[in-house]
Amino acid sequence: MASVHLDPDTIEWTSGVPFFGPGARHEGRDVVQLKILSDRRHEGGGIAWLAKYSPPPGKLLKIIAVAESDEYVLLLEGARTTKSGQPRKAAGGYSLNPRGQWHSAMIAAETTVFVAYTGEPDAVESVTVVDVQEPS
Repeated sequence: MASVHLDPDTIEWTSGVPFFGPGARHEGRDVVQLKILSDRRHEGGGIAWLAKYSPPPGKLLKIIAVAESDEYVLLLEGARTTKSGQPRKAAGGYSLNPRGQWHSAMIAAETTVFVAYTGEPDAVESVTVVDVQEPS
């Protein structure tokens, strides 16, 4: 296979619904969008994308998933947060979710991540839009 070279700025954002399910759309607006960078699953490889999470003001996205293959995540812009919307992992943060690992993310502001899977992407159990909880 030849190398793949592309400019992500030339790729349109598409709805995350096909991978994340109906929760990736809230009140008629995509709150999860993707730019598919490469998809080699038909050759026994993995898939890589940019994901943009855009929760409505005063809300956060709560995502629960299980890794169907090793998942490598690099936080490019924004932050993962706590239930109260406080930053937990800022831009530049890195995560690895090994195959079979249940994991979650809470996102309270527009956030962009690079994600690469060694095979199939996560099995997303749910994407919900919830109110940011006030700190106690």
